[in-house]
Amino acid sequence: MSIVASLRREHSRPAARRHPVDEVLPVRVLAVLGAQHVVAFYAGAVLVPLLIAMAIGLDGEALTMLIMADLFTCGVASILQAVGVLRIGVRLPLVQGVTFASLAPVIKIANDNGGGREGLLHVYGAVIVAGVFTFLIAPYFARLVRFFPPVVTGSVILIIGVSLLPVGIGNAITSPVTGLPEPGNGRWMAYALGTIALIVLLRRVFRGFLGTIAVLVGLVVGTTVAWLLGDTRFDEVGDAAWVGFVPPFAFGWPQFGAVAIVSMIIVLMITSVESTGSVLAAGEIVGKRIGRQDIAAALRADGVATVVGGSFNSFPYTAFNQNVGLVRLTGVKSRWVVAAAGVIMILLGLFPKAAQVVEAIPAPVLGGASITLFASVAIVGIQTLAKVDFTDQRNLIIAGTALGLALYVEEGQTRRESGGVVIPGVETAVPGWLEILFTTGITMGAVVAIVLNIVFFHLGRSGQAVAGRGEITLADVNRMDEEQFHATFGPLVHGTRWVTRHAFGQAPFADAHDLRAAFQEAMLMASDAEKLELLRAFPDLGAEDETGTPIAVDHVALSTLQEGEHLAVVKLATAYRMHFGFPLIICAREIDRFDAVLRTGASRLDNQPASERSFALVEVAKILNYRFDDLVAEANPVTDSYLARLESLR
Repeated sequence: MSIVASLRREHSRPAARRHPVDEVLPVRVLAVLGAQHVVAFYAGAVLVPLLIAMAIGLDGEALTMLIMADLFTCGVASILQAVGVLRIGVRLPLVQGVTFASLAPVIKIANDNGGGREGLLHVYGAVIVAGVFTFLIAPYFARLVRFFPPVVTGSVILIIGVSLLPVGIGNAITSPVTGLPEPGNGRWMAYALGTIALIVLLRRVFRGFLGTIAVLVGLVVGTTVAWLLGDTRFDEVGDAAWVGFVPPFAFGWPQFGAVAIVSMIIVLMITSVESTGSVLAAGEIVGKRIGRQDIAAALRADGVATVVGGSFNSFPYTAFNQNVGLVRLTGVKSRWVVAAAGVIMILLGLFPKAAQVVEAIPAPVLGGASITLFASVAIVGIQTLAKVDFTDQRNLIIAGTALGLALYVEEGQTRRESGGVVIPGVETAVPGWLEILFTTGITMGAVVAIVLNIVFFHLGRSGQAVAGRGEITLADVNRMDEEQFHATFGPLVHGTRWVTRHAFGQAPFADAHDLRAAFQEAMLMASDAEKLELLRAFPDLGAEDETGTPIAVDHVALSTLQEGEHLAVVKLATAYRMHFGFPLIICAREIDRFDAVLRTGASRLDNQPASERSFALVEVAKILNYRFDDLVAEANPVTDSYLARLESLR
C-alpha cells in the first residue's frame, strides 16, 4: 500500500516549470512576434550590403544578390543562436545580424583588391578564416577578455564609428540619378538632412517599439518622397523574379590574403567582447544565469555563422542590440520567437523582389540614415570609455595614442581623386612586413590599444595588479597580514572590520575573481547583527563633508544637484534613518535622474523593517561590486562588457 501511495505521490507532482526562454508559443503568436523582430532588425541588416555595394562600386545585380544572401544567412545565424545545436548556440532570444564593426575593413579590403566583385572574393576569404578562428578560440576567450578592458574596446568602437562616418557623408552627397558625388547639390543634402531630422523626431516623440524602428521609418518616408519627386524608380522591382536563391560562392572562389585575414580577425576579437556583453545582458533580461560555457556556445555560433556568411556571400555576424532591447521592451522571453524571426528572414532572402525594393533607396536618404547609425556607434565607444579612470595616465596614453594613430592612418590612406590621380598613402612608406598595421585605422587602433594595455598593465609584474592603481599585485595581497589587508580593502565597506576579516580568511587568492568572491561570500554568511553593522557604516545618501564634496564616491551622481534638490534628498535620507535606524542606501550609479532617486527612496519607506534590510543589503552588494571594479580594474572584464552593453540598451 505504501508503494502505491508513493507512486501516486510521484505522479501527482507538478511537472517541472519550464523557463520562459524555452516556452514554445502558438504558431500564430510566434509568427506575429517574430515579424516584429524582423521589422526592428531590417533596416540595420540591409544597410550593410547597401553601403558596401556603394563604397566598392558593385553593380545592381550583385547588390541584389548581397541583400538576398544577407537576409538568408541572418536567418540561419539567428536560428543557430536561438535553437542551438550541440554546444553551438547560447539558446537565448538573440537576433543575429552583420556587425557594423566589419564595414570599414570590408570596404578597405575590397577596394585594395580591385573593388567590385573581385574585391569581394578577398573579403570572403578573410571572413571565412576569421570565422574559423572565432569558433576555435571560443572556449578560451573568457581568459583573453582581460586583454580587452573598456579602455581597449571603447577606443576601438569609437575608431570604428569615426571611420564609418565618411561613408555615410559620401552617400549623402551622391546623386541617386547618376550615382556620382555632387557636393554642391542642395537637393541631395535636403534628402539626407530630412531623413536625419525625421529619425531624430521619431526617437524624440515615440517610446518603445516605434522608437526602435525610427531608422526604418526614415528610410521608407525618404524613399517615398524621392519617388514622388521622380528621384528614384521601382521599375526593376517588376522585372525581378518572385523566387530566387543565391548559391554559395556566387561571385567565385574566395581569395585568402594575410593582410585581409589579420584585419578581420582583429575586428572579430573586438566583436566577441561585444557579443559577450550582449549575451550577459540578454541573460539578465530573461532571468537566466550565464556561465562561461554559455559564452563559449554563443561565440561558437558567431564563428559558424561567420563561416556560413563568408560562404554564402555575406559578412561577419553578431547579436543585434536593438532586438535585445525589444525583448526587454515586450517582455516576451521565448527564444522560439527569434527562431520564428529567423525563418521569416530566410523566406525574405528567397524573394528577389524584396531585395530590389531595398536597392531603390536613394543614396542621399541612405546616407542620412547611416550618418545617425555610425555616429551612434561612436557614441557607444564614448560611453564605454566613460567607464575608464582617465586620472590614471596609462589609460589616457592608451586611448589617446590608439585614436591618434588610427586617424593618422585613416587620413593618410592611398586614394584616387576624381581626375584619376592616385595619391599614395602612409602604407606605401613602410616596409612590407609593417603594411598590415597601416592598412586601416581600425587595425592600427586595435593593435596599438591591445599592445599598450599589455605593456602598461600586464608586463613586468609578479601577478595581476589588483589595488593601489596598479601598484599592488595579487602576490602582494597574498603576502599581507590582516591589518594590511584591512587597510587596503577596508574602504570598500567603510571600514567594517568583520567583512575584511572574513575575506582575509579566504586567502590565498588564485586570481582577482577569488578576491571578489571572498567579499561576496562574507556578505552572504554574515549574521543579522553584522549586516546591520555594515548598513550603519554607510553615510546618509547625499551626505557631504565641510567642503560640500560627497562623502561616498558612489553618490557622485548626486553632486550636481541644485540647492533645493539636494535639500530634498537630505530630508528623505533623514526621514528614512529615523524610520528604520540605518541610512538610506541607493546605488546612485544606476540612477541618473534626481527624481528617480526620490521616487525610489520614498517608495521604500513603506517597506517592513525586515524586508527593507534585505533591500538595503542588495544595494550594498551593488555598490560593493562597483567599488571593486574601481579598485580592481581587471577583476571582472566580462562584467564590464555586460555593463557597457546594458547601458546601450537603456
